[in-house]
Amino acid sequence: SSKMAQGERPVELDSPAFTRIPPWVKAKLSPIAIEKIQKVYDFVEEECIPAEPIMKAQIADVGKRWTTQPLMGELRDKAKKAGLFNLFLPNHFEQSPGLTNLEYSCCAELMGRVYWAQQTMNCHAPETGNIELLAKYCNEAQKKKWLQPLLEGTASSAYSMTEPDVASSDATQIGCRMFREGNEYVINGRKLYGNCIWNTENKFFILMVCSDPENPNQWARHSMVIVPTNTPGITQVRNLTIMGYDHAPEGHGEYLYENVRIPIENMILGEGRAFEIAQGRLGPGRIHHCMRLIGQCERAYELALIRCIDTRKTPRGKLIGQFDSNIERIAQMRLEIDQARLVVLNAADTMDIHGNKAGRYAIAQSKILIPNMATRVIDECMQMYGGQGLTQHTPLPEMWTYARFVRIADGPDSAHRHQVGRDELKTAEGFAERNKEYRRKYLKLVEKMGGKDETFWGVTPDV
Repeated sequence: SSKMAQGERPVELDSPAFTRIPPWVKAKLSPIAIEKIQKVYDFVEEECIPAEPIMKAQIADVGKRWTTQPLMGELRDKAKKAGLFNLFLPNHFEQSPGLTNLEYSCCAELMGRVYWAQQTMNCHAPETGNIELLAKYCNEAQKKKWLQPLLEGTASSAYSMTEPDVASSDATQIGCRMFREGNEYVINGRKLYGNCIWNTENKFFILMVCSDPENPNQWARHSMVIVPTNTPGITQVRNLTIMGYDHAPEGHGEYLYENVRIPIENMILGEGRAFEIAQGRLGPGRIHHCMRLIGQCERAYELALIRCIDTRKTPRGKLIGQFDSNIERIAQMRLEIDQARLVVLNAADTMDIHGNKAGRYAIAQSKILIPNMATRVIDECMQMYGGQGLTQHTPLPEMWTYARFVRIADGPDSAHRHQVGRDELKTAEGFAERNKEYRRKYLKLVEKMGGKDETFWGVTPDV
């Protein structure tokens, strides 16, 4: 099907799976990426979206709330057999399908159409970040014990950093204490977030702790360790709801660590190296949420379009979509989703070409703009559904909650704004110099052409 005359597109790229992908991205897609994008699209449309009510029903029974749905197990097996497992993995993994960040973005958008579709393909948070972290920083024995089950999808893990007693957005303040005693580390403290241990598939935490509080270098006071969830001394105080949703069967726990003992071989990389590890964990995974949010917005937008032509809803004898304000609303939402997609794809492409570090601004840009766009767009979709839009009659409230959550997850968007603003201000001196040069050239022109120069005191009078 890929044989084509000059100037024609491959037949595959006319499938609905590629409708929203911009031409410059299509031009960069490898044959394997085209195949995977199509397969992800088919899997989400055929296997996931029709099963949404069943997934909810399977945890609604008494005693089943914190047990992973049997259907999830079946779908994960199907995805694995279809070659859709671990699509996010970078090229240096032998299990990697070899997708670039840009190509994976196209897959992740399609996964985002259903909140849990990512999980069927082992591409969900916190697994993606934890897998990359363990692969990058663990020794071979640790990889075999902890990483391998995650790659195979036979266990899940959690990442535990946030605390209730400090400002966790400044990670140097993390206060959960750990000290060494013989061949063990002893941990005491409180943590928020980190998936529920009521779900027994969650086998371990990657925990950020303060191991050397007196170190004069504040960046060397913290460590990261692997803590099995069944270790004595860990208490899950409660499940934390997000805007009232319990997010079962994974959830978000609140934890108390009381003299929790782990073997010293559970230290990752070495004592005092948490910040080095955290920076390494914050690669492409930081924008996986953003990629998926685009797909979620597309789904919400489709629901709004359906509402616009619903013949049962005709206030003052007109369809919802016949009111000028709603026609403009539909246009504005379309523009905002497409604009946001370009931002995410640009971030992915920047990381592919220049590396994660050079992609810092593009990543921050995505983290700030996309969740804000998503909450706005989904909010408008809810508005078009009226009273029903706020209820379980549509998936919109849950979609909105996820988008709102992402404004905090991986660091609040104000922290990313602050970083962007600081970096931008570093360029100010250069612009001041450039403006002085404009003025010097202006003065020379005046001198050459005759006449009197003017001074505008707002910019650079002091040349």
